[in-house]
Amino acid sequence: MTIAADLIQPDRGQDAIAIHLVNTETFDSFAKGLSGPQRAALSAQKFTGGGYEVGIVPDSEGWFTVGGVANPESLSSWCMAKLAERLPEGTYRLADREPEVAMFGWMTAQYRFTRYRDDENAEGPRVLLTKDVAKIDLVTAEAQATSLVRDLVNTPAEDMGPAALEAEAERIAGDYDAKLCVTRGDALEKGFPMVHAVGRAAERKHAPRLIELEWGNDSHPRVAIVGKGVCFDSGGLDIKGASGMLLMKKDMGGAAHALALAELIMKTGLKVRLHCVVPAVENAISSNSFRPGDVLQSRKGLTVEIGNTDAEGRLILGDALTLASEREPELVIDFATLTGAARVALGPDLPALMTRRDQTAEQLIAAGQDHDDEPWRLPLPDTYREWLKSDIADTNNAHTGGFAGASVAGLFLDKFVGEGIDWAHFDTFAWRPSAQPGRSKGGAALGLRAAFHMLRGRYG
Repeated sequence: MTIAADLIQPDRGQDAIAIHLVNTETFDSFAKGLSGPQRAALSAQKFTGGGYEVGIVPDSEGWFTVGGVANPESLSSWCMAKLAERLPEGTYRLADREPEVAMFGWMTAQYRFTRYRDDENAEGPRVLLTKDVAKIDLVTAEAQATSLVRDLVNTPAEDMGPAALEAEAERIAGDYDAKLCVTRGDALEKGFPMVHAVGRAAERKHAPRLIELEWGNDSHPRVAIVGKGVCFDSGGLDIKGASGMLLMKKDMGGAAHALALAELIMKTGLKVRLHCVVPAVENAISSNSFRPGDVLQSRKGLTVEIGNTDAEGRLILGDALTLASEREPELVIDFATLTGAARVALGPDLPALMTRRDQTAEQLIAAGQDHDDEPWRLPLPDTYREWLKSDIADTNNAHTGGFAGASVAGLFLDKFVGEGIDWAHFDTFAWRPSAQPGRSKGGAALGLRAAFHMLRGRYG
């Protein structure tokens, strides 16, 4: 399932098939340099230089390929992804320039999820050469982090419950000499009461837990990464309909992003003191499910009236953000598949971003734009805080109106982040409803590269 590490290799002059990039404006000029049979070959393939078009051209040494892109002079992460999907197995070299950012899409285009069946029709591998050797390790690490998010999200809940998330955290801890701490049972109920309440209805195999990873030098700035790990969300007693429940294996997408980002930070050696926190639960239905109208205690001491058991992700994040804040980090970033409202507002491709500080939002958006992973900022308006008022507790977990659902959820989380801490919240979909070049249908990393490159900018 993991993307192979050797899909990008150093160019030492070895034999390789040439790739020429054109667009509709430059194709005619390029074609003038071809022979009549070569132009006929492209014409037969209906190649015009349009985006993502792929053409095969015979020559005296065998053949070369032509790819259509938006702008041959300014490449994107995805401009060569269709080539990586459609070309035969082999080794390739981009003619006249280096692939640069397109290396990422070349790798992610070759991702396949094969845990439950072999991909009998898969071609590959397609290897791309580059003289920019210094970038190979970084782009490979990013592609493999993206692959990890996809793998975790694509895996069904029966095989990706809280224990499986713990096992993934244990693997990462072992690979990078990080400290792993897992809180379960009575200690979870006492120390993280909202995590326990949300997860207590699940059977023993999927019992709730709070997973922590710590890594790095104590002298470096402390950064906390938090991820919502609802491994399946039935909605609880406020049960979802069948269509709403169908994709709820992906409700641990925030945890997948957090673990992948944590591993990426460790692998690339960012100079931070990392604290990764994943509250892992299944929001199941049983005789001991938490109920609408219940009042839960929280780790922070705030009492929370339950207006909706299907607004459970913010509850477990509340305890996790409180824990992260107790260590006094310089920055907290959380990822969560938190609200349908964010998807109504932005669709599946743009993760919603909420921050306390404008500068942090600007840095994350700029990093996302530079790496084809742009988030879209939504506000945290003070005027909407009153929508979470409760008549009997410090706060409600959900408001009754249908307005500004993503922002109101963000305002709930804001109650549990320590005062004065720089905080960014990604409300990400973690899913791609249909395939695009380099981006397979299914689990998706949305906001991961934006966050990583923002952190590289600060701490690299």
